[in-house]
Amino acid sequence: MKKLITTTLLIAFYLLPINLNAEIKPISEGNIDAKIKLIVFESLTCGHCAHFHKDVYPGLKEDFIDKGHVYIEFKNFPLDIAAFNASKIAHCRNDGNSEILHYLFDNQNSWAKGNTVEELNKNLMKFAMENMLFYNLKLDECLTNTEVEDHILEDRIEGAKTFKIQGTPTLIINGEKFDNPTNYKKLKKFLEKLI
Repeated sequence: MKKLITTTLLIAFYLLPINLNAEIKPISEGNIDAKIKLIVFESLTCGHCAHFHKDVYPGLKEDFIDKGHVYIEFKNFPLDIAAFNASKIAHCRNDGNSEILHYLFDNQNSWAKGNTVEELNKNLMKFAMENMLFYNLKLDECLTNTEVEDHILEDRIEGAKTFKIQGTPTLIINGEKFDNPTNYKKLKKFLEKLI
């Protein structure tokens, strides 16, 4: 009987809603102790950022992140309200996992469209509600969570103040700005010198 009660409590614990009041974890990948620390400041409605995720990130992951050479952190630098709201959804689970972030970038053409903020937000919500990846998320709670909002805005402020970022994507490698974020060949050559 004790085993049944314990099992039931454990199942109930895992089915509880996500604690959105916990400290917001950064979205990151790789070995935190890696020699190379790479930060990407990006906006979810930025076409060049989507290009980075589709054409640069796969090589970066295979050649450096998965091999333990690079720790990458994806930082928020929303350029508009739709990107701000999409960032809230990317952080909704607050598990530091990049799956939703990559999915939003991979499918940017499906939701980042419209002539007004209202249309963009409507398309974002429609996209999220129609895709299985988002089913366990309480989107309304995510979009109104002030801790998530503060985290996103703090990333943007850090980018502007510390690194003088004016556009996205911007790569920071071991504290220094890298000029060609969408050219994997140049990025790979640069990173190989740091290993």
